[in-house]
Amino acid sequence: MISTSLNKPQVYESKKIRLTSRILHIGSSVSQLNPFEYVQTANKVYLSNQEALAKALYQQGGSFLNDYITSIEQKENITKLLENAFGKEWWNTKAPNGELIFPDVFVSRKWTKNEITNLRPMIRNGMGQLYIPGSSIKGAIRTAIAYYLLKHADSYQVPSNKRVSAIEEQLEAKLGELKRKSKSADDDFMNSFFSDYNLTYQERTFSGSSQNRDILRALQVTDSKPLLKKSAITKSGKKIPLNLPIVPEVIVSSRFPDYSAKYRASIYAEMVKEVDTEFTLSLNTEMLSWFKHNQEMRLPFNNLDEILIICQEFAQEQWDYERNYWNSIKNNPDAAGKI
Repeated sequence: MISTSLNKPQVYESKKIRLTSRILHIGSSVSQLNPFEYVQTANKVYLSNQEALAKALYQQGGSFLNDYITSIEQKENITKLLENAFGKEWWNTKAPNGELIFPDVFVSRKWTKNEITNLRPMIRNGMGQLYIPGSSIKGAIRTAIAYYLLKHADSYQVPSNKRVSAIEEQLEAKLGELKRKSKSADDDFMNSFFSDYNLTYQERTFSGSSQNRDILRALQVTDSKPLLKKSAITKSGKKIPLNLPIVPEVIVSSRFPDYSAKYRASIYAEMVKEVDTEFTLSLNTEMLSWFKHNQEMRLPFNNLDEILIICQEFAQEQWDYERNYWNSIKNNPDAAGKI
């Protein structure tokens, strides 16, 4: 008897990705916080553990808990209430079970001298820790791939009716209906790049919903590790903070055709400065081979290295565009809220 060993085919390719960024904001399920959900001092912004806060106010007795309920109903700031109930250092207060009302993961540096209003929170996991969802990372990868296909349309045999010139013509023709149709137009555009495929497995061709025929089914993306504060030592020996939560003033501006500023508005958003975290990409290369585009467009990637190259190119060009945009805007002394 001759014994032979069979090697299991390597159908998965995985890479652990280290993600760094100077600054980052990922929105949460709410667009902005109510005034009773955060408190600010000169240097910090605090989000409360509302259950712990209610328990601590109840323990204090008097009308403090009722006053807190009234503040919630009327969407009022609770700074004075906290000072009256717990004193000047209210941020150190604990609930009866020893739990901090303002845990460290809910505290950010205040990076503006202005009073913060309409605070836009960043997404947190079930432990209250800031993080980057895998779905957000995968969405960014999808956008990068779509951009790459438009830029290199000839190389990947992108259908002529889905190229930049054709898209511009469609938008111009439908400009009057754009608001009503923009969502469906965007879906059609993305589906042509990611879902307009036949899927063949074990000599059977499958059809069905666009989700079943989406080539990014072959790509799995994990959530990032929590963005916990830590420090690093530079080559020069300097200690720098990483994953530092901050609340800065963010300027939103548009421009006239001559590049003079049109208006200025400020928003305040939770962000993370000097991001340093990890997530994992896994590509099922066997599944990827099941897909064939209905109009013979080539697959935009065949392995994780190619996906990373696509993302790197998109990120660099996006950064270049943003830098050039802000460098080109001019002060406009005639505009209200000039910059």
